[in-house]
Amino acid sequence: MFEKILIANRGEIACRVIETAKKLGVRTVAVYSEADAAARHVNMADEAVLLGPAEVGESYLKADKILKVAKLTGAEAIHPGYGFLSENAGFAEKCQAAGVTFVGPPADAIRAMGLKDAAKAMMEEAGVPVVPGYHGDNQDADLLAKEAERIGYPVLIKAVAGGGGKGMRRVDSAKEFPSALEGAKREAANAFGDERVLIEKFLTKPRHIEIQVFADTHGNVVHLFERDCSLQRRHQKVIEEAPAPDMPENMRAAMGAAAVAAAKAIGYVGAGTVEFIADVSEGLNEDGFYFMEMNTRLQVEHPVTEMITGQDLVEWQLVVANGGELPLEQDQLKISGHALEARLYAEDPHNDFLPATGPLLRLRPPLEENGVRVDTGVLEGDSVTPFYDPMIAKLIVWGPDRDAALRKLQNALSDYQVAGLTTNLEFLKKVATHSAFAEKDLDTSFIERFRNDLVPEKAVASDLHLTLAVLHLVLKATQENVASAALSSDPYSPWNEATAWRLNDIAHLDYVFERQGEEEVITVSCLDDAFLIKVGGQELNARAELQGDGSLRAVVDGHAVTASVVEDGERLIVIQGGYQIDVKRVITDFDGTGDEGGAGAIMAPMPGKIIQVNVSAGAKVAKGDPLMVMEAMKMEHTLSAGADGTVAEIFFETGDQVDEGTLLIQIDAEED
Repeated sequence: MFEKILIANRGEIACRVIETAKKLGVRTVAVYSEADAAARHVNMADEAVLLGPAEVGESYLKADKILKVAKLTGAEAIHPGYGFLSENAGFAEKCQAAGVTFVGPPADAIRAMGLKDAAKAMMEEAGVPVVPGYHGDNQDADLLAKEAERIGYPVLIKAVAGGGGKGMRRVDSAKEFPSALEGAKREAANAFGDERVLIEKFLTKPRHIEIQVFADTHGNVVHLFERDCSLQRRHQKVIEEAPAPDMPENMRAAMGAAAVAAAKAIGYVGAGTVEFIADVSEGLNEDGFYFMEMNTRLQVEHPVTEMITGQDLVEWQLVVANGGELPLEQDQLKISGHALEARLYAEDPHNDFLPATGPLLRLRPPLEENGVRVDTGVLEGDSVTPFYDPMIAKLIVWGPDRDAALRKLQNALSDYQVAGLTTNLEFLKKVATHSAFAEKDLDTSFIERFRNDLVPEKAVASDLHLTLAVLHLVLKATQENVASAALSSDPYSPWNEATAWRLNDIAHLDYVFERQGEEEVITVSCLDDAFLIKVGGQELNARAELQGDGSLRAVVDGHAVTASVVEDGERLIVIQGGYQIDVKRVITDFDGTGDEGGAGAIMAPMPGKIIQVNVSAGAKVAKGDPLMVMEAMKMEHTLSAGADGTVAEIFFETGDQVDEGTLLIQIDAEED
């Protein structure tokens, strides 16, 4: 086994690799950007070396610099994780030339699968079924439009060198095709430096099922069964599970054999995933699956495979990269139970799942026990920045069957606490508790089909939420006053008390909150060791105390509850009963301003870069017209007019970087 390896990545995958390396007694070297100087993976590794500024092009994509660090630190191998340089054939070749082992497949295998059109042609030759489509070299727009007509709408435009949903567009009609093609090519060029695309038939009821394969340098190739990754938004996976629900044994055998054939056809070595699309309009059957692509790396969702097989896939990677044989043969691999993985992202489901940034003021995962596992690269107090993928953690659970695993997932999500920035945690809970998910009514349109259920209107703070917020504020003030009194010259002065004692007045405190756009005063009277709270036109009796971990235990009118209240300026996040509610406190001397411009104000929904401006000042626009295209976290986002009107002013141009909430375009809206 290697004595020392370098991990050319960051976040949860870097931490994941370090954990296995420590288990094997292998020393680790982390690399990091200036933005990641205090990151978890940096602190976990035995050594860490700075690469450069936060931008990936100046840090994690600096192949030559990473190789120099490997040589400098004596690392014998480089594990690329996923993303960044993991599927870069040139980097694999540079590692080989430098005498450093690349923990991944040969460069030729990466290259063969890296271009989707060539990969599909190769798979057809190997007898692997492929989706009907056009995979040719001719990229003439008129020809591509004709091919789309031949295939039949709906079709999917996909970047030849793509992945992660970038450079991908669904097109439902010939009218939509030209603009969709232009957008896909532009996004592909920006993300991969290659604007070429292919076109495939879009299956109307598909499930995304992939097979984990592994190969060594001794000619052994096995598969470790399937994963169902059908729950997706923006063409990116959200919840994965293994094995695939209702998978017939004959179909499992056929898909496994096809995946092994694909790996053998390209002389594969190491961990890989062969992704298939299955047409489930008439249920799962062995003749209804098609090759999509092969990811020549470890997948984000590999933990569910580990949970059902009892194998450490990172350990397998290191064994194979070190020249060893696969630890097990095909007939020794068995499926045990069921596993689910939910990806916790900093993103806003109410805003089309756009990425979010901000501090992790509170991050409390569920206990990792009894089949619950959390893979993460961040800790409480860290921030999610606009520079990298917004994943916070992966929550993985295992149970003896799917129902047991699903119950465990529901409970673990309820125990998860995240506050300080917008996340998809509530959305994940809605998915996990949805009857259609429990009934295995799965396909890649699941989220869109049930969007109203999964992304309902934001809940309004109840009387209980406001009461818990007030109790937190009062008890926290008490703690602070006690500490202050202990340091004062007169610790017994009534002015140091937090019981709302005041001269010639009844002992009470008033707090003002905003609820449904209206200001509401909550009055708290202190009665010895209890509180009388006037809220929502009623009086509530309460007792409460703050715990050592900052949580709040309270009894409100005989109802015992445990909650956490996190303060973020005038915003308080009340976490109770597995859900969290934002409560806005009104500070009378706070000089706040409201929304400006109304429907005529086009604001930046997130930090990003302006890559296209479609209009000019003075132009007439209609509601829904595309005005500007932003790029953020490697994805394009089109900003459209919110009302009919005339473009009054454009404040930024192509190439400009903007912050979230920045006014980009002002439209003089037409009066009704």
